[in-house]
Amino acid sequence: MNKCAILHMPLSQYAYAEDESTLKIRLRTAKNDVTDCALFYGDRVSLQNPIPVKRITMERISRDELFDYYEAVIRDTYTRVCYYFVIKDGRDSLFYYGRGLQGDITDNRTEFFQFPYIRREDIIKMPKWTEEGIMYHIFPDSFASGKNYLSGAEKQAALTNGAVSKVQRGGNLRGIIENMDYIEGMGVTCLYLNPIFAASSYHKYDTIDYFDIDPCFGTKEELKELVDKCHNRGMKVILDGVFNHCGSEFFAFQDVLSKGKDSDYYNWFYYMPVPVEFKDPPAYEAFAYVKEMPKLNTGNPEVVKYFCEVGKYWIKEADIDGWRLDVANEVNHDFWRSFRREVQSVKSDIFLIGEIWEEAECWLLGDQFDSTMNYRFSYLCLDFFARGTLKVSEFDCQIHKMLMRYPEQVSRAQMNFLDTHDVPRFISYCSGNAKKLELAMFFMLMMPGFPSIFYGDEAYISGMTEQEYREGMPWENGKSELYGKIAQWAALRKQYSALRMGGFRTLHVDDKCGAYVFERRTDSEVVTVCLNNSGQPVEIDLNKSKYILQPYEGKLIVPA
Repeated sequence: MNKCAILHMPLSQYAYAEDESTLKIRLRTAKNDVTDCALFYGDRVSLQNPIPVKRITMERISRDELFDYYEAVIRDTYTRVCYYFVIKDGRDSLFYYGRGLQGDITDNRTEFFQFPYIRREDIIKMPKWTEEGIMYHIFPDSFASGKNYLSGAEKQAALTNGAVSKVQRGGNLRGIIENMDYIEGMGVTCLYLNPIFAASSYHKYDTIDYFDIDPCFGTKEELKELVDKCHNRGMKVILDGVFNHCGSEFFAFQDVLSKGKDSDYYNWFYYMPVPVEFKDPPAYEAFAYVKEMPKLNTGNPEVVKYFCEVGKYWIKEADIDGWRLDVANEVNHDFWRSFRREVQSVKSDIFLIGEIWEEAECWLLGDQFDSTMNYRFSYLCLDFFARGTLKVSEFDCQIHKMLMRYPEQVSRAQMNFLDTHDVPRFISYCSGNAKKLELAMFFMLMMPGFPSIFYGDEAYISGMTEQEYREGMPWENGKSELYGKIAQWAALRKQYSALRMGGFRTLHVDDKCGAYVFERRTDSEVVTVCLNNSGQPVEIDLNKSKYILQPYEGKLIVPA
């Protein structure tokens, strides 16, 4: 038995409560190494000694290139649970509990793994509406200024403090409002807007006034109208919150520039040497050494209070449904805990997404974010569908590894995407092959997660540079073939709960022909997803039936 590969971590993605009467317990072993895994559990405060235990045979639920992952589901009346494992490989039979792998079991229950108490407050719960989530991500300047129309015109507007706001392409809130039929027609249930608050730059990540809409984009009344129209259509709205840093014209930074250390706002910034000089590169802490974006001191209680008020204000003022939180991994954890508590006090089902490009376990424990931007998903899709550098078996292993990072309810809420406002367009990595983009989009809508479509992907917008991948929406081309396909796939996702809430299980991988088949399953429903990630037709045998998939085609199969 490969003992080095065996892993269990209490109170983690390996042991978590799904509800007040359900625990999911996972165990990792070396790939193809174990013949039997069993979980033994009992009431950790039982009056009997040794305590009575119950046995559950663990099921292998996932596999990557190195490891197998087993799971047992405890449904019981116990609120306090202790447990251990018995692991067999055909030669050895070992007990695994608190002190590690042993040849026999202790009768001291305190040495077992512990789930001390299933507290309802600590159970990770997603807003119910996210189960139906299909997101459309809009970069406001580049989307629309009217119905099926983008002016493409640069624009400037004076702000109240004398600063100047600029945009490049003329998109605004009115344009989004007038194209709601187009957005809803794809099956979208949620809008995510890049920053819309008053700022100097066209991208608006250098916020000047967190309590006002940028005049180049519109007014508070138009935001309220947009949210109302979305809600009337059963859609939600998520705004972008930039709290790691502010713009150089933000009132607090301007006061520090003027007064230096004598400013009442000097400690609003993370590191501010004296004298304070506005120059390149900045001597003060800033986002990515950009002097126009000084870093805020989110450990300062005054700053915490200010931005919690911002978070609550737009819920009260416009009834928004969520925040995507910029550069979330450079902000202290206590700030996010405070922010979550405050915004949830106004709207209990607010949805919080952190911009975290790497692994995000410590932000996804239920006390900070509900979701993060799943860059791992986009990287895997790039390598498999676009670049072709991953074989089917390698892609499958990486997908399983990705899904095992977090508790299942967290994985189902991860913001999956192919591209965003910060990276080149997916189709550009496909060398313009629209079929590869379409297959990747199909895959995303069949997968666990909260799928997000960046505006214009459905119109085959390409681009490798910032100016290119934030290009204006090509309304003049009309609705594309992919637009209609997304609508069909979104309808399937809404029709079959297994595609939204089901588990993920691999059925078939074929490196030679590029075929990939997996299953999505709930207790009451099962669907099968087939992909042909190759340039040749593929025949797939499934349940005594044969299916022909054309090059770069995906197919959903539902039992009769």
